[in-house]
Amino acid sequence: MRLFQCGCEFFGASSALFAAPGAGGASAPPPKSGGPVPASLMEDLAVASRILAAQGVVDGFGHVSLRHPDAPDRFFMSRALAPALVTPDDIMEFTLESVACEDKGRSGFLERFIHGQIFKARPDVNAVAHSHSPSVIPFGLVDVKMRAMFHNAAFLNEGVPVFDIFEEFGATDMLVGNNEKGVALAKCLGSHSVCLMRAHGSVAVGPSLPMAVFRAVYTEVNARVQTSTMLMSNGGRVAGLNGDEATLADVVNQGAGMRAWDLWRKQVAAF
Repeated sequence: MRLFQCGCEFFGASSALFAAPGAGGASAPPPKSGGPVPASLMEDLAVASRILAAQGVVDGFGHVSLRHPDAPDRFFMSRALAPALVTPDDIMEFTLESVACEDKGRSGFLERFIHGQIFKARPDVNAVAHSHSPSVIPFGLVDVKMRAMFHNAAFLNEGVPVFDIFEEFGATDMLVGNNEKGVALAKCLGSHSVCLMRAHGSVAVGPSLPMAVFRAVYTEVNARVQTSTMLMSNGGRVAGLNGDEATLADVVNQGAGMRAWDLWRKQVAAF
């Protein structure tokens, strides 16, 4: 089995990614890695990024992360790069405070704090996807609640909260650019699978990388279906899934979702 090692145990020159908080610009050595992992996991993470791009969930922006399988206080995600371009060599390792476990001069995503704080708040979550999915954004701007319209989106029936960054932080650049904002987003997400972000995008989480990708993709698909259905209904009844249907369908999706993952994985370009 090939192993992937981020090289996070090596120390070197300072980097803004691991500057010690409150140190007035001074830096501390990078934290140690959670240890090597199978290379296939990093390939899967790069593939997940490309799948989300191929499925129209992300474009030049957006990112997906994976918790370290042997160190729950560490997670992996790409350096700041367009999702469709990510390869295993672009993967970085972070602490749950979103401090990079390396000193290679690479830049992490400004919103890596989304991932770190969700992982910290949700031990059951092992993967997080953040996107600006175009059909989803309108549901964070209006009073219409996103609902589960069909079986593949059954996970939405548990509710989809909306995180409004203005309520706690006032006027901002809309980015979850520090741990404080990440904590607030994770609190709004609560125990749900998806959280919308007003005038920004959304996050989807899952117990595995394939399931987080599945939920991100079908949140976008469900948003398109719901919008079309509401237009067709002309203000009339919209018959989405009821609670019992959603519960039963979601159980099936936990296994059947791998069929979609296998297809999507094969469709994206090899490294």
